[in-house]
Amino acid sequence: MKLRLMLVVLGAGALWAQQPTALAIHNARIVPVNGPVIAKGTVVVRNGLIESVGPDGNIPADAWVLEGDGLTVYPGLIDSLSTIGLPDEAPPAPGRTGAPPATPATPPPAPASTTPPARGPEDRPSTYSWQRAADMIKTSDRRLEVARAAGFTTAVTFSHKGIFAGQGAVIDLAGDTTGKMVVAENVGQYVTTATGGFGSGYPASLMGVFAYIRQIYLDADHYKKARQMYAAHPAGMERPEYDRALEGVLASPQVLLPATRRIDVDRMIRFANELKIHPVLYGIPEAYRSVDLLKRSGVPVLLSLKWPAKPQETNPDDVDELRALQTRDQAPSAPALLAKNGVKFAFFADGMERRTDLFPAVKRALDAGLSQDDAVRALTLTPAEIYGVADRLGSIEKGKIANLLVTKGDLFQEKTEVKFVIVDGVKYEPVEEPPPARPTLERSNIQ
Repeated sequence: MKLRLMLVVLGAGALWAQQPTALAIHNARIVPVNGPVIAKGTVVVRNGLIESVGPDGNIPADAWVLEGDGLTVYPGLIDSLSTIGLPDEAPPAPGRTGAPPATPATPPPAPASTTPPARGPEDRPSTYSWQRAADMIKTSDRRLEVARAAGFTTAVTFSHKGIFAGQGAVIDLAGDTTGKMVVAENVGQYVTTATGGFGSGYPASLMGVFAYIRQIYLDADHYKKARQMYAAHPAGMERPEYDRALEGVLASPQVLLPATRRIDVDRMIRFANELKIHPVLYGIPEAYRSVDLLKRSGVPVLLSLKWPAKPQETNPDDVDELRALQTRDQAPSAPALLAKNGVKFAFFADGMERRTDLFPAVKRALDAGLSQDDAVRALTLTPAEIYGVADRLGSIEKGKIANLLVTKGDLFQEKTEVKFVIVDGVKYEPVEEPPPARPTLERSNIQ
C-alpha cells in the first residue's frame, strides 16, 4: 500500500515537471489593437511574454494548446484610474455620479514629525506625495479577482487620500507576491481638490486648495535649485534639508488633476501651464462641453464610465436643473467627440466592479457614436500610452507582457462571455460576480 502511494505521488510529480513551458491560443479571432484584426490566428505565450502572433498557426511542440475556434482574443483591459490592490483604502464613495473619484472630506493626520510643527500651511497638511502605491499593494484585495472576471488584467492604482495623494503604479492583477504585480512603480502624482470645509483647518476652500498646490510647487522649484547649487558647490554652503514631500513632487513625471465642468478644464489647463507640469485630467462628466479646450491643449483625459445619473433615492418634489439634465443626456457622447477631434482619452471604471455594470456603460458611449475600435483602444493601448508603458502593455505584439482577454462574442455585446484571462502568461478563469451594491443616497452637485 505504501509503495502504491509512493508511486502515485512520484507519478504526479513527474506530470507536474512535464507541464508545458508555452501556451498557444489557436484558431482564434485576434484583435491586436495596434493593427488590423486577424480573422483566424494563433497567439503563443512563453515565460510571461508574447512569443508570436499571426495568422500562420505555427505552434511550438512544447506548447499547451487552447482551441480558440469561436473565441476572440483582445489585449487585457486596463483600468486607468483605480484603487485596486490597496485593500486598506475603501473604493471611491458614492458622490457626484461621473465626477472624479471621491476623496475623504477630512484626510488622515500626517505622520508625526521629529521637530515641533509650525502649526501653519508650511506643515503641508494633506500632502502624501512621497507615498508610492507600489509599496502598498497587497495580493489579498478581493477586487483583483472581480476585476479579472470583467476582463481587466492591469490597473493604474493610486491612493486617494489627501490633496497630494502620492505616486501611482501600474500593476498586473495577479501574482503571488506584490513585487511580481508591479509593472511600473511611479507613473504620476494624484492630486485632488478635497477640503473639509470651513472650520476644518487649512486649506478650507477651493481657493485655498489652489493656493496650497501652487505653494507646494513653488517650494519644490526652490528646493530643486538649492540642491543643484549645493551639489555643484558644496564647500562653504549650508546643506539644504532633505524634504520627502518635495522629493515626491519632483519625482512624479506627470500630475493627475480633477475636472468636472468646462470651467474646471480651462482652469486646470491654465494652472498646469503656470506650474510647468505635465497634466492628465480625470473625471470630466462635462467633457462634451470642453472638446475645443482639450484639443487645443493636447492634454490627455481619463473619462469615468460612471455616467451622470439621477440619484436612486431623491425627493420626488425636487426639480432637476437644466444643466444636470443636459449632462446626464450628453455625457456619453463625449468619447466619440474626443476621438473625432484627436484628443487622447482612456476610460476608467470608477469603482464599478461588475461586468454587468461596466460594459453597458461602454455601450452607452457606442450608442452615442463611439466606434468599437476606439472603445477597445480606450481600455487598452491608450491608457498604456498615457502612463508610458505602451512598450510593454496595451496591444498584442511580440515581446510584450502576455496579458490577454479571451471572450466568446464581441467584447461589448450584452451576452458576451469572458472565457478566461491571461496575466503575465498565467491563465485565470473568471470568478462569480458579486451581487449588485445596495442603493445609496446620492446628491447631484452638477451646476
